[in-house]
Amino acid sequence: MTLDCVSPVDGRVYARRPAATAAQIEQALQRARAAQAPWQRVPVPERVRIIERFCREFEQHNTDVATELSWQMGRPICFAGSEVRGTLERARYMAGIAATALADLDTGPKPRFRRFIRREPLGVVFTVAAWNYPYLIAINSVVPALLAGNAVVLKHSAQTPLCAERFAECFAAAGLPAGLFQALHLTHADTEAVIRDTRTDFVAFTGSVAGGRAVQRVAAERFIGVGLELGGCDPVYVRHDANLPHAIENIVDGAYFNSGQSCCGLQRIYVHESVYERFVHGCTELIQRYRLGDPLDPETTLGPVVRTAAAETIRSQVNAAIGAGARAAICEQDFPRSQPGTPYLAPQLLLDAPAGSSVMREEIFGPVAGVMKVNSDAEAVAHMNDSSFGLTAAVWTSDERAAVMLGEQVHTGTWFMNRCDYLDPALAWVGVKDSGRGCTLSVVGYEHLTRPKSFHLRVTT
Repeated sequence: MTLDCVSPVDGRVYARRPAATAAQIEQALQRARAAQAPWQRVPVPERVRIIERFCREFEQHNTDVATELSWQMGRPICFAGSEVRGTLERARYMAGIAATALADLDTGPKPRFRRFIRREPLGVVFTVAAWNYPYLIAINSVVPALLAGNAVVLKHSAQTPLCAERFAECFAAAGLPAGLFQALHLTHADTEAVIRDTRTDFVAFTGSVAGGRAVQRVAAERFIGVGLELGGCDPVYVRHDANLPHAIENIVDGAYFNSGQSCCGLQRIYVHESVYERFVHGCTELIQRYRLGDPLDPETTLGPVVRTAAAETIRSQVNAAIGAGARAAICEQDFPRSQPGTPYLAPQLLLDAPAGSSVMREEIFGPVAGVMKVNSDAEAVAHMNDSSFGLTAAVWTSDERAAVMLGEQVHTGTWFMNRCDYLDPALAWVGVKDSGRGCTLSVVGYEHLTRPKSFHLRVTT
């Protein structure tokens, strides 16, 4: 069986890879298990040095990586390089805190005893990564897992197979011992088989809610940990005291960057009635400046969505929202490249979207956002919490104290003030409700890739 990456740029097969055979999967898991045991005895500073070399290798491929990203998933070439920078930022941060995060925890003095807690690696981490931010998503678990002393097997999306291979190439060049990082091109059935295998000790999955449920069902057959980063329908609130030009610029970028194909891209916009008209006018003007077209063209600022079927689903969701009473602020004819039967899709802003409409309830993985007018902080919070998702949320305001108070009431994994759609590697990346469970990045992220082991030593001499 072969796995095809059909490029959204022109509909051609950009990369074709054979799915791993049963023998190849068996060999990969054997090698991972064998390589992990000596790796966990390698001092953390040496692990860090290898990751630093990996970062240097990866950085050298910046231009090629950016071009491959555009072909594989349609991101405009003018923005594709930002994924390289973000990947390096996260990898280097996690390497920089590894020694502290993985150090023994001394429980304090007690006469004639020495007591401490050590963080030991889990063993083999199986990372199942998504295509929309293929390097950023994978790096969240791959690098800290290796730094913590684990081996990693990466199954990347069939849409972005070259990303897994780039990682493997750079880890090999960095001198990572053989077997510690391996990439497999897998079918869904073989992915489930790897999760069931007793040599797999943890699963880090990023994808849809349905995919997360499938992973959890299979993993539940065994007592292993599962990290799930799933969907989002992220809300933001523009308060009466917001810096409006700043809010408009941030929110438009947060909704339409990467053609809206981001689990933490904002989708539900709640705006205080006192600034609603000005906000809508400013957003509409800014959205109309996007240039939809070939992502390999440096002038393009909005590329296609990942595939034609996805574009048709998004169109259906937009039509359903309009049918429920929302009003389209953008005329699709203003974006001539947007055509039914293609993955090229005009951005859309849906005004006065009812609370129960598709744009305010479902994840729309595309360049679409809905706007609703509110008359108070309390009303905004009620609407923000009225969702099965909870990945990120944000407020634009000049009042930091109010921002913190609102953040304490909103059910979300990350709360922003005056920004959105960004992962700071110093902060825990975590979702609530249907957005997932577990944590990556930050010091806390290491806790999910290790197990605590208590040492209770009594001195008898």
